[in-house]
Amino acid sequence: MNKAELINAAAEKAGLSKKDTEAVITAAIDVITAALCEGEKVQLVGFGSFETKNRAARIGRNPRTKEQINIPASKIPVFKAGKALKDTVSK
Repeated sequence: MNKAELINAAAEKAGLSKKDTEAVITAAIDVITAALCEGEKVQLVGFGSFETKNRAARIGRNPRTKEQINIPASKIPVFKAGKALKDTVSK
């Protein structure tokens, strides 16, 4: 499911217009993204939590030339599914 399909499904389920639903979903994604950029954790009870983790610098290898490459440290977003979501999906 892509973003457009998500908007259509949510609009139908909520009985809202697609335009209003798109605005809400886009705003929610923007708020979550902004919070993660500030290093905050976003927890949606029953669904899951979004947070960032630091990935240490490491040495990688170019598979074509076998040359070593320095991979810099980075901050990555991580999603951890909540218990209710896990239970629902596993049924």
